[in-house]
Amino acid sequence: MRASFIAPVPKTHYNQSMKTPLPPVPKGLTLFVLAFMSLTTIAALNQGNNEFLFYSGSLLVIIYILVEIHRRIRFTNTTLWLLTIWGFLHMIGGTVPISPEFVPGDGSAVLYSFRLRPDLPRYDQIIHAFGFFSATVACWEIVRASLNAKQGLALSIIAALMGMGLGAFNEVLEFIATRLTETNVGGYVNTGWDLVSNTIGTTCAGIWCLNRQTNPRNTPVPNDPKQR
Repeated sequence: MRASFIAPVPKTHYNQSMKTPLPPVPKGLTLFVLAFMSLTTIAALNQGNNEFLFYSGSLLVIIYILVEIHRRIRFTNTTLWLLTIWGFLHMIGGTVPISPEFVPGDGSAVLYSFRLRPDLPRYDQIIHAFGFFSATVACWEIVRASLNAKQGLALSIIAALMGMGLGAFNEVLEFIATRLTETNVGGYVNTGWDLVSNTIGTTCAGIWCLNRQTNPRNTPVPNDPKQR
């Protein structure tokens, strides 16, 4: 008798609630990620570079999160490539050795310390700006798809602020790395320049997204299961 009071769940509803299939990802992008993650992780192992073994593990977690977000909102190919190139530039930054003559101060002789001239930014600062430009573009797509938000100033500001928040979280990860192992992370001045670089990148991304036209083939997946 009790069972008669329980409304059966329609089979179609159950099927719709299952995990959404992963939207297409460029094959070249997938191969590129596998290649650079494998090579840089092997390089970090050979160098005894615990800092970038930590970052390699962190990046794998981030890749998983991005795949799940892509499953829900379908990033554009532009954004997928921006994020991928950022990951590549980050991983080679700590595993590719350079000549000590291009290393200012007492930094490690790796690409992240590279500075061509004293009056130019370091590789590290350039990658911070580019990376959080990319993160802001991704945030813009996430908010636009999740909230069906209209393109405009408000959406760009929200995305830029989200990018800055991710930049601050990145500094927390760097701090954690310094507590776990010896790193090439600088001190307070370095953190300040990182945040300035992040702000430049997120601001540029916000301005770019004001009039951005996305490819119709990469239209985000609707949140309503009936529309999938």
